[in-house]
Amino acid sequence: MSTPPDTPPPPIAPEDSLIEYPSQFPIKVMGSKVDGFVHAITTIAQHFDPTFDPATIELRDSKGGNYLGITITVTATSREQLDELYRTLSTHPMVKVVL
Repeated sequence: MSTPPDTPPPPIAPEDSLIEYPSQFPIKVMGSKVDGFVHAITTIAQHFDPTFDPATIELRDSKGGNYLGITITVTATSREQLDELYRTLSTHPMVKVVL
């Protein structure tokens, strides 16, 4: 018997997680190199991690200079927090890829 598609997955027990919470968790975000991209990602990071320090951001231009890679390191406090952060970043119109 299969699970209906709109049924959320069962919660992951803390002992089943590969991540120990809280921990510093790097996230790579890529998008077009446009004004406001870094600010948008910083704002999202601060929303999910009030202790986020923008000074820790790492930036990398693509070879052609059209895209920008941003690495943010947030304090991960739960799987739910990380899932929602990834979802928010992935759906932002300036973002192409989140790793």
